Amino acid sequence: MGDEVGGDDMKQKSNKTMSTDPNDYTIIKEGEAEILMHANNEVFYNKTQVNNRDISIAVLRTFISKRKEEHEAMLNKKTKKVQKASSGEASNGPLPEDKTTHHGEKSNGECEEHLEPFRSEPGDLSEKPIKTTEGKGRELKPTRVLEALAASGLRSIRYAREVEEIGQVVALDNDKASVEACRRNIKFNGSVTSAKVESHLTDARLFMISHQKEFDVVDLDPYGSPSVFLDSAVQSVADGGILMCTATDMAVLCGGNGEVCYSKYGSYPLRGKYCHEMALRILLACIESHANRYKRYIVPVLSVQMDFYVRVFVRVFTSASEMKNTPLKLSYVYQCIGCDSFHLQCLARTVTKNNSVRYLPGFGPVVPQECSDCGKKFNMGGPIWSAPIHDQEWVTSILANVRSLKERYPAYDRISAVLTTVSEELPDVPLFVSLHNLCATLKCTSPSAVMFRSAVINAGYRISGSHVNPLGLKSDAPMDVIWDIMRCWVKNHPVKAQPPDQSGSVILAKEPTLQANFARAVASLSKAQAKKVARFLPNPERHWGPKLRAGRQVTSKHVSLLGPRALNGSSNNQEGGDEPESKRQKTDEDDPTPTSES
Repeated sequence: MGDEVGGDDMKQKSNKTMSTDPNDYTIIKEGEAEILMHANNEVFYNKTQVNNRDISIAVLRTFISKRKEEHEAMLNKKTKKVQKASSGEASNGPLPEDKTTHHGEKSNGECEEHLEPFRSEPGDLSEKPIKTTEGKGRELKPTRVLEALAASGLRSIRYAREVEEIGQVVALDNDKASVEACRRNIKFNGSVTSAKVESHLTDARLFMISHQKEFDVVDLDPYGSPSVFLDSAVQSVADGGILMCTATDMAVLCGGNGEVCYSKYGSYPLRGKYCHEMALRILLACIESHANRYKRYIVPVLSVQMDFYVRVFVRVFTSASEMKNTPLKLSYVYQCIGCDSFHLQCLARTVTKNNSVRYLPGFGPVVPQECSDCGKKFNMGGPIWSAPIHDQEWVTSILANVRSLKERYPAYDRISAVLTTVSEELPDVPLFVSLHNLCATLKCTSPSAVMFRSAVINAGYRISGSHVNPLGLKSDAPMDVIWDIMRCWVKNHPVKAQPPDQSGSVILAKEPTLQANFARAVASLSKAQAKKVARFLPNPERHWGPKLRAGRQVTSKHVSLLGPRALNGSSNNQEGGDEPESKRQKTDEDDPTPTSES
């Protein structure tokens, strides 16, 4: 469930009185949380999202640890300033007031707002007073978490039970049945959970916009696009807090409907092999755009594409001066329609003169009208986030936490594999090339990944894998170097003659200016590969994917996605069975507001 439910069937269910018979419920356990699932499945449980919830808990634990370190560092910094001021007063008399500690003047990303009391309004959630210690400054307040689309409340309950030092979790939903289920599950999980988790029937957008900078963590996990929630979410996160956001509308983000993607995210996608990473970068650029409207900016700490969705974790800070750097983090993408070569065009540049920095439009164009490799035209997409999408220090800490608490993560194998691959990615290289795609263009046999990596390394460039695609290779080598390596490979592994107007024929007609060295390089295998650590795991079972939107009926066309059991088991649970299927589909399409799938 979520803020609004789609379809009339679910609205009919929401108005029903829930059964109180214990025999009507089954207990589902995930991690340390247990939820009651009704036989009619008013608020469904999506076990596919266990990966999402596990990695969110790992990030949340790391965030609380980092938050503590930053708070202690800030207190130490203040103590030194006080001591320095005291010694200055003793020798030179009183000094002017130090203004560097005023709120809103920090531009280097430090969490000044953690010390500011949360603003309270009539009807706001109660906040327990935090004791202060004389001589040590105010203590750090317990972490407050907001789950904007809570559904059954499983995610909120897991946060409260499994993450130490969580002060309060607020679970919101705009569907009555979801809130009833959430409150029932909170009570079922005992007094500790009941003391920490609160469930409210309200519109998440209105709640977040009326509680600005009050939550250290805001979690958005809608069914579909999060775009309608982003503007209020970036206002609700405290300075230095973290926003966790999921997008499951991958068909839109990956180029299936470019015009829809632009209307929702303000960016035009391209259908390259890197489309899933581009989806991540489009989402980050969209969040940054919403944050900039309130003199805020984001710092990504982890961005992953898993299963059927993308999930980003970004910290939110306030600084009008730092916000000016946003155009330096965004780029347009030019992709050749013939050979799939791509090039990035940054939106802006800076010029430094006499210690002053000027922001100017980026130089362009970065590509000619026709591709220099194959002579075809370019498609243009973006803008996308072209700055790093991970903080490698955070990734290392998150991975260490996951490994140290292995038994507490139900999806340990999957999330550790993803984090291991993320930890080995080149952080400053946007997008990637696909070795098989290069070979398909040239109609040649493929070199092994080790040989291709070695050739790139021996040419003096860096290369790594990508967590998005097992065949993806990130490299800072220009595309002309990549094609020179492939030309040298084809010379030793000839291909059949192709029509001269094809892209592969045009590329191979040119002589390479670089003589590739395919001798095995030491760094051609990552540490995980060398140790044979699993990095890409298969789905645990068939039909592993997204469930249907709340309120939509299961029909024969869904068998390929959900399996025959879903069709057979739905006959007893469907309501309004006499309603024509076409009418039900139209109702769902006319109400595109996303609902949660937790």
